[in-house]
Amino acid sequence: MDNRYFYEGTTGPWELVIGLEVHAQVISNAKLFSGAATAFGAEPNTQVSFVDAAMPGMLPVINEVCVEQAIKTGLGINAEINLVSVFDRKNYFYADLPAGYQISQYTRPIVGKGYLDIELEDGTARRIGITRLHLEQDAGKSIHDQHPEKSYIDLNRSGVALMEIVSEPDLRSAEEAAAYVRKLRAIVRCLGTCDGNMDQGSMRVDVNVSVRKAGEAFGTRAEIKNVNSIKFLTQAIHYEAERQIVLLEEGGEVLQETRLFDAARGTTRPMRGKEHAHDYRYFPDPDLPPLVVDATWVEKIRSQMPELPDAKKTRFMKEYELPAYDASVLVGETETATYFETGLKSLDPLTAKTAKLFSNWLIVELFGALNREGKTIDQSPVTPSLLAGLINQIQAGVISGKIAKEVFSLMWESGKDATSLIEEHGLKQVSDDGAILATIDKVLSENPSMVDEYKSGKDKLFGFFVGQVMKAMAGKANPELVNQLLKEKLGK
Repeated sequence: MDNRYFYEGTTGPWELVIGLEVHAQVISNAKLFSGAATAFGAEPNTQVSFVDAAMPGMLPVINEVCVEQAIKTGLGINAEINLVSVFDRKNYFYADLPAGYQISQYTRPIVGKGYLDIELEDGTARRIGITRLHLEQDAGKSIHDQHPEKSYIDLNRSGVALMEIVSEPDLRSAEEAAAYVRKLRAIVRCLGTCDGNMDQGSMRVDVNVSVRKAGEAFGTRAEIKNVNSIKFLTQAIHYEAERQIVLLEEGGEVLQETRLFDAARGTTRPMRGKEHAHDYRYFPDPDLPPLVVDATWVEKIRSQMPELPDAKKTRFMKEYELPAYDASVLVGETETATYFETGLKSLDPLTAKTAKLFSNWLIVELFGALNREGKTIDQSPVTPSLLAGLINQIQAGVISGKIAKEVFSLMWESGKDATSLIEEHGLKQVSDDGAILATIDKVLSENPSMVDEYKSGKDKLFGFFVGQVMKAMAGKANPELVNQLLKEKLGK
């Protein structure tokens, strides 16, 4: 039994079963069935057509771009593309749903079964099944915190195209769920089908959680709605798993219900009883004929797709001999992969060694600086060519790795290139044998007893001598040359 996938209760281990429904807003200038705009942040109710507001007699017209984006995403998640699909009416009442129904897909979605391969931090790989991807229109937004007694309705989001991507209940831990969402987000951002901005609501996750004893049938699940960050996703899963285990071990019963995650408290709370499919009274939308797409169009879309994260990772490992960890981090975000490949063009020479060095500086130093200042990689004052220029100076022996960190800080502050900053601040590495030998002689003459101890067998003192020489030369001495010359001197 793999303990990573079990929670320990008072009655023994419990297995966690998770299925995810990811709602990804389609990148399109117009909505799914109307020509209204979709820009984020517009004034309330300024992007609403008569169709979105469900005015009598208004008929929906399918947006071809949204269909293409759904097909592209389906191909990106290794799924079947259904050449014939049907739009249904999903009937329920809510104040921000003007028509009293949502146009969605149910039994015949545009994208069928697929899968995603995920990789965990320990290197474990798992394949997660995908049930379907269907297109649907979003509802509006209810705003409850603007007035003590009234709620407001903003219909700007009403009718915006969503792709709902439904996984199989194959996930067994919060870590796997987080890896799945990261992978899916990376794919849709790479494809340009969804911007993945969870904080803006353009990617939201409904989490179905249940627990069971090993080998038993699935337990009753609770659905946690509209989780909008990966951090909250993992917190919600942990809380809900523990809540259900305690409830069952005390003799209680898990209710099939919809719950909300309270980010401030880190808990979930009931929202409403969970509806079944028949509660929505699905039936084919009489205003929309079946959606029929041509197989040649699907193949054309496939042929124009960009390189996906998995393929890019494999290429980085093959072409630049990068370890799996580096390659995974670099392809995690489209902008990071672009920064890396742009920087490689300025490396001189471009070898596996310099590519790895560039990767190290990007992942450690650049990411560290970006995180400290809350910047994205696109906002970095150190451009790919500037960072590559710093690597070139290290590789050429002009500066040491330690001095390079000082130069990087100066680059970050000024936006200047490494070469000019090294000259301006006198940071060039000393590789002159004579200067280094003179400093070595001085250090050895000042520490005669330690020289004797080293020669009597205390080899660890070698590091002390290196440190003293580097200190005396303000860190500017070539470390490799210092080590070589010291060994020669002490070996006499």
